[in-house]
Amino acid sequence: MKNRVCELFGIKYPVIQGGMVWCSGWKLASAVSKAGGLGLIGAGSMHPDNLRHHIQSCRAALTQPDGLVLPFGVNVPLLYPQIEEIIKIIVEEKVPIVFTSAGSPKKWTPLLKEHGIKVAHVVSSSAFALKCQEAGVDAVVAEGFEAGGHNGREETTTFCLIPAVRETIEIPLIAAGGVASRASYNAAFALGAEGVQIGTRFALCSESSAHPAFKTRCRGLKEGETKLLLKKLAPTRLVDNDFSMAVIEAESRGASAEELTALLGKGRAKAGIFEGDLTTGELEIGQAATMVRKEETAAEIIADLVS
Repeated sequence: MKNRVCELFGIKYPVIQGGMVWCSGWKLASAVSKAGGLGLIGAGSMHPDNLRHHIQSCRAALTQPDGLVLPFGVNVPLLYPQIEEIIKIIVEEKVPIVFTSAGSPKKWTPLLKEHGIKVAHVVSSSAFALKCQEAGVDAVVAEGFEAGGHNGREETTTFCLIPAVRETIEIPLIAAGGVASRASYNAAFALGAEGVQIGTRFALCSESSAHPAFKTRCRGLKEGETKLLLKKLAPTRLVDNDFSMAVIEAESRGASAEELTALLGKGRAKAGIFEGDLTTGELEIGQAATMVRKEETAAEIIADLVS
């Protein structure tokens, strides 16, 4: 399949794996890239030295016998506390593609492009998509309300967001949020997207670094078993458990951002996703988990989508 997204990133299929915290290490990213998509290392849950290790390991896994390295990238939340160091490592390691999120792309896009790095930015509205185009990014990822993890405040669904963004920008558009089946993959293109970014289905696949207990809990969730919470902090879609119920109770009585921050504490996402604490951990996943019912590899996912 040839289109602007494939040509931009040098990939066979217009399928991008989301750079999800505690799920997207070099094993998942390299598996997706080997299968013809674009694998992304999730820098949001990595210390700088650990990120360098994952970049080097991913490159080694994707180096072909003729020396050619298959495309891969890094997802970088721009509000990361050590962002300067993260960007420095990406430049030093000559990462070819960077997907940015959670902040304005104006500051770092020019620097990244000076070093020949392709840049895409994740947005949740047409207004932000236009600002990204003006900032010089190469592509925009428009992510709807259905997505897992940190989400936009607009709560616009993918079916409404993608056509609106398509009318607003001229650069390549990638759809995200709720894309997990062959039908939703095809629907994204019908709405005007030129590629898809998939998080949930890859988060639950064999190569994901998420804890097996987290994967088992999330596969085949029932409708309504995820909710968008923590809206006074960073809106996050969470699986129902004791922690999310505590958040719902706090928000229902008007808890302040400070109280919610204290309730969240530190390391709760790691405890839930990476360590498998299903009771008090922060379990981030998208609504599309209702469509994921079995364990599968990254290659099987891509083959299913594009067959």
